[in-house]
Amino acid sequence: MADEEQHISTQDARGGATPHVVRYVLGISLALAVIVMLLVLWR
Repeated sequence: MADEEQHISTQDARGGATPHVVRYVLGISLALAVIVMLLVLWR
């Protein structure tokens, strides 16, 4: 019985919910980094 394959859902494997907040934080920080680099290059 120890050799049987176990199938668990992604939600159970993560141990919690994964909100999409990280996606927004990464997108906003990337946009801000690009804007700052453009401002530095134009000066």
